[in-house]
Amino acid sequence: MAEKTISSRGVPSSESIYLPRYDSPELRNFQDKNETPTRNLWDIEEVTNFIFSKKYQPKYYEIALGFLKLLCEKTKLDGEDISGFVKNNGISKATFYNRVLPRLKRVGMIKVERNTIIAVESKRKFRPMRISLNKTFGNYFMKIGDSWLAIVDDARSREEKQMKL
Repeated sequence: MAEKTISSRGVPSSESIYLPRYDSPELRNFQDKNETPTRNLWDIEEVTNFIFSKKYQPKYYEIALGFLKLLCEKTKLDGEDISGFVKNNGISKATFYNRVLPRLKRVGMIKVERNTIIAVESKRKFRPMRISLNKTFGNYFMKIGDSWLAIVDDARSREEKQMKL
Protein backbone atom coordinates (compact mmCIF):
# COMPACT_ATOMS: atom_id res chain seq x y z
CA MET A 1 0.00 0.00 0.00
CA ALA A 2 1.34 3.43 -0.96
CA GLU A 3 2.31 5.78 1.83
CA LYS A 4 -0.09 8.72 2.26
CA THR A 5 1.44 12.14 1.83
CA ILE A 6 0.06 15.59 2.35
CA SER A 7 -0.76 17.33 -0.91
CA SER A 8 1.00 20.61 -1.55
CA ARG A 9 -2.12 22.70 -2.09
CA GLY A 10 -1.48 24.88 0.93
CA VAL A 11 -2.86 25.19 4.42
CA PRO A 12 -6.58 24.38 4.74
CA SER A 13 -8.59 27.51 5.50
CA SER A 14 -9.96 25.87 8.65
CA GLU A 15 -6.41 25.68 10.03
CA SER A 16 -5.14 29.05 8.92
CA ILE A 17 -4.93 32.44 10.52
CA TYR A 18 -4.75 35.81 8.79
CA LEU A 19 -1.46 37.63 9.34
CA PRO A 20 -1.26 40.81 7.28
CA ARG A 21 2.17 42.33 6.71
CA TYR A 22 3.57 43.76 9.91
CA ASP A 23 3.58 47.23 8.33
CA SER A 24 0.11 46.88 6.80
CA PRO A 25 -2.32 49.80 7.13
CA GLU A 26 -4.72 47.20 8.62
CA LEU A 27 -2.61 47.12 11.79
CA ARG A 28 -1.91 49.83 14.30
CA ASN A 29 1.77 50.17 15.14
CA PHE A 30 2.92 47.67 17.71
CA GLN A 31 6.62 48.53 17.78
CA ASP A 32 8.86 51.55 17.30
CA LYS A 33 11.81 51.88 14.92
CA ASN A 34 14.10 50.14 17.46
CA GLU A 35 11.82 47.05 17.55
CA THR A 36 10.58 47.98 21.02
CA PRO A 37 6.91 47.09 21.56
CA THR A 38 4.56 50.03 21.99
CA ARG A 39 2.29 50.13 25.02
CA ASN A 40 -0.97 50.35 23.09
CA LEU A 41 -3.11 47.20 22.87
CA TRP A 42 -5.20 46.01 19.96
CA ASP A 43 -8.94 45.99 20.61
CA ILE A 44 -11.40 43.14 20.01
CA GLU A 45 -12.03 44.24 16.40
CA GLU A 46 -8.32 44.11 15.57
CA VAL A 47 -7.74 40.76 17.29
CA THR A 48 -10.81 39.18 15.63
CA ASN A 49 -9.40 40.27 12.25
CA PHE A 50 -6.55 37.75 12.70
CA ILE A 51 -9.05 34.90 12.95
CA PHE A 52 -11.59 36.02 10.36
CA SER A 53 -10.17 38.61 7.99
CA LYS A 54 -12.49 41.58 7.56
CA LYS A 55 -11.12 41.83 4.02
CA TYR A 56 -11.55 38.18 2.94
CA GLN A 57 -14.25 36.82 5.29
CA PRO A 58 -16.40 39.84 6.16
CA LYS A 59 -19.53 37.86 7.12
CA TYR A 60 -17.68 35.46 9.43
CA TYR A 61 -15.77 38.44 10.87
CA GLU A 62 -18.98 40.31 11.75
CA ILE A 63 -20.57 37.23 13.32
CA ALA A 64 -17.46 36.37 15.35
CA LEU A 65 -17.00 39.97 16.47
CA GLY A 66 -20.61 40.27 17.64
CA PHE A 67 -20.38 36.96 19.48
CA LEU A 68 -17.06 37.81 21.16
CA LYS A 69 -18.38 41.22 22.24
CA LEU A 70 -21.39 39.51 23.85
CA LEU A 71 -19.12 36.97 25.49
CA CYS A 72 -16.86 39.74 26.82
CA GLU A 73 -19.91 41.38 28.41
CA LYS A 74 -21.14 38.21 30.11
CA THR A 75 -17.93 36.04 30.19
CA LYS A 76 -20.10 32.88 30.06
CA LEU A 77 -23.02 32.01 27.77
CA ASP A 78 -25.41 29.08 27.97
CA GLY A 79 -27.38 27.46 25.15
CA GLU A 80 -30.27 29.89 25.54
CA ASP A 81 -27.96 32.92 25.23
CA ILE A 82 -26.23 31.42 22.20
CA SER A 83 -29.43 30.56 20.33
CA GLY A 84 -30.78 34.02 21.21
CA PHE A 85 -27.66 35.61 19.69
CA VAL A 86 -28.07 33.57 16.49
CA LYS A 87 -31.80 34.30 16.21
CA ASN A 88 -31.65 38.01 17.14
CA ASN A 89 -28.90 38.70 14.63
CA GLY A 90 -30.47 36.74 11.76
CA ILE A 91 -27.45 34.46 11.47
CA SER A 92 -27.59 31.11 9.72
CA LYS A 93 -27.30 28.36 12.35
CA ALA A 94 -25.10 26.35 9.96
CA THR A 95 -22.71 29.26 9.50
CA PHE A 96 -22.46 29.94 13.22
CA TYR A 97 -22.23 26.36 14.49
CA ASN A 98 -20.19 24.90 11.59
CA ARG A 99 -17.85 27.77 10.70
CA VAL A 100 -17.54 30.50 13.31
CA LEU A 101 -17.82 28.62 16.60
CA PRO A 102 -15.42 25.78 15.65
CA ARG A 103 -12.71 28.23 14.54
CA LEU A 104 -13.00 30.33 17.72
CA LYS A 105 -12.69 27.11 19.72
CA ARG A 106 -9.81 25.73 17.63
CA VAL A 107 -7.66 28.84 18.04
CA GLY A 108 -8.29 28.89 21.80
CA MET A 109 -10.39 32.06 22.13
CA ILE A 110 -13.36 30.24 23.63
CA LYS A 111 -13.92 27.14 25.70
CA VAL A 112 -16.98 24.98 24.97
CA GLU A 113 -18.26 22.73 27.73
CA ARG A 114 -21.22 20.38 27.74
CA ASN A 115 -23.04 18.68 30.61
CA THR A 116 -25.07 15.54 30.08
CA ILE A 117 -28.46 15.81 31.75
CA ILE A 118 -30.95 12.96 31.68
CA ALA A 119 -34.59 13.98 32.00
CA VAL A 120 -36.26 11.79 34.63
CA GLU A 121 -39.69 11.60 33.00
CA SER A 122 -38.61 10.82 29.41
CA LYS A 123 -35.10 9.45 30.03
CA ARG A 124 -33.92 11.64 27.14
CA LYS A 125 -30.40 12.98 27.27
CA PHE A 126 -29.68 16.69 26.93
CA ARG A 127 -26.21 18.12 26.48
CA PRO A 128 -26.54 21.86 27.09
CA MET A 129 -23.63 23.96 25.84
CA ARG A 130 -21.81 26.55 27.93
CA ILE A 131 -19.22 28.81 26.32
CA SER A 132 -16.67 30.94 28.15
CA LEU A 133 -13.69 33.10 27.28
CA ASN A 134 -10.37 31.26 27.10
CA LYS A 135 -6.80 32.58 27.45
CA THR A 136 -5.22 29.80 25.36
CA PHE A 137 -5.19 31.97 22.23
CA GLY A 138 -3.11 34.63 23.98
CA ASN A 139 -0.83 32.12 25.68
CA TYR A 140 -0.23 30.36 22.34
CA PHE A 141 0.89 33.53 20.60
CA MET A 142 2.90 34.75 23.60
CA LYS A 143 4.82 31.46 23.51
CA ILE A 144 5.52 31.86 19.79
CA GLY A 145 6.53 35.51 20.27
CA ASP A 146 8.69 34.90 23.34
CA SER A 147 10.42 31.98 21.61
CA TRP A 148 11.18 34.06 18.54
CA LEU A 149 12.51 36.94 20.66
CA ALA A 150 14.80 34.49 22.48
CA ILE A 151 16.06 33.08 19.16
CA VAL A 152 16.83 36.59 17.83
CA ASP A 153 18.49 37.69 21.09
CA ASP A 154 20.61 34.53 21.15
CA ALA A 155 21.71 35.01 17.52
CA ARG A 156 22.57 38.67 18.11
CA SER A 157 24.53 37.95 21.30
CA ARG A 158 26.54 35.22 19.51
CA GLU A 159 27.28 37.72 16.73
CA GLU A 160 28.48 40.30 19.30
CA LYS A 161 30.77 37.70 20.92
CA GLN A 162 32.22 36.83 17.51
CA MET A 163 32.94 40.50 16.79
CA LYS A 164 34.74 40.94 20.15
CA LEU A 165 37.09 38.02 19.46
